[in-house]
Amino acid sequence: MTLGASMRPQLNAVITGASSAIGGAIATAIASTSAAVCLVGRNAERLAAIAGKIRPTARSVLVIKSDLTEDSAVEDLTHRLGQEFKPLDVLVHCAGVFTTGKIETTPVHQLDALYRANVRLPFVLTQALLPLLKSRPGQIVFINSSQGLTARTNTGPYAATQHALKALADSLRQEVNADGIRVLSVYPGRTATARMESLYKIEGRKYQPELLLQAEDIAQIVIASLQLPRTAEVTNLEIRPLIKSY
Repeated sequence: MTLGASMRPQLNAVITGASSAIGGAIATAIASTSAAVCLVGRNAERLAAIAGKIRPTARSVLVIKSDLTEDSAVEDLTHRLGQEFKPLDVLVHCAGVFTTGKIETTPVHQLDALYRANVRLPFVLTQALLPLLKSRPGQIVFINSSQGLTARTNTGPYAATQHALKALADSLRQEVNADGIRVLSVYPGRTATARMESLYKIEGRKYQPELLLQAEDIAQIVIASLQLPRTAEVTNLEIRPLIKSY
């Protein structure tokens, strides 16, 4: 699937968490439209692999290994994008961390780390990049979680940050629609990723990735939303595996 004429040609897109399976799939899909893509993540090896994969179709690829939970890293990224990568058409928030545990026993420092990565990071980065996005106007995508809609047992601290991310996106949408900026939140169910494989081990269950969502499924739903004519906006998308194995 390719982006239609309703989107501006020669896209510039920034994807955080691009070294993850979902972030990498979204970057690959956007790059296939001859876009300029900026990959941001913490795993240099994985970033290099994604960059190598998308270079044949992307107009250009910028790779930035960075931990955006540090304010200085956000400042550096914003400065570099302003110098090398403007204007900005698409910002995809796919970075984040995940933990499990009961509210009764989860250390508060773990909650702090979840908040910093899952809420504060997208808040600070969105705030920093809004001037570039307004100049297009652009689009912002938040990759949330099913836990951002319904919290399940042993996920309270993580789910709390995802509910906060939903509130952030919903409020932002009300603020920036008047500037022509569209804001999409995606709430995937269980997806075949390394994170999910680890979760299944914790749960003591057999991991069957073929029964779960694939990262490419999420990438395709993001692309479909981005390519809508500017008369429309998709606000919230839930996507689940067809075969419910959990």
